[in-house]
Amino acid sequence: MLVDIVPVGEVPAHVKRAASEGLRSVYGCDVTVHDPQSLPRDAFDTQRSQYAAEEFIQLAERVGSGSKNIAVTTKDLFYRRRNYVFGLAYLDGSGSVVSTYRLQTSSDGGLAESDSEDVYQDRIRKEIVHEIGHTLGLEHCDNKRCVMNFSPTVREVDVKEETLCGTCQRQVL
Repeated sequence: MLVDIVPVGEVPAHVKRAASEGLRSVYGCDVTVHDPQSLPRDAFDTQRSQYAAEEFIQLAERVGSGSKNIAVTTKDLFYRRRNYVFGLAYLDGSGSVVSTYRLQTSSDGGLAESDSEDVYQDRIRKEIVHEIGHTLGLEHCDNKRCVMNFSPTVREVDVKEETLCGTCQRQVL
């Protein structure tokens, strides 16, 4: 499997590196990082001051040439009526997106000053692995330690491990 990481906007090197490491370690896949892409023109919602996650998925699918393609951005994303999302993927699709915007907050909702860079990079790896898992057909898992567990807050992201539980792992082999 080849996964193409498509940075959208200015994405720091350490974010791209964490994303690549997470994918290689969990899925044993080849990873290509594309040149940065401009923000999708129609993605910004002025009323919400956020970007529509679907537009980033479509961009990843257009630019990426891997069997799976994931856009990575530092911009704040929303999906439909949700206030925000860390990421989004369509089940069994080829495209997905992860935003690092809210992964930088502390687990109590404040600024990330108290959180180390290691915690931030762990969160990036977990969310990248989670969204690519959806493109591989994995749904949300009830195991709170599994990377495929639904985690709407950074506190719940922090509880997860960076790996698939045995049940989810068997589904992708």
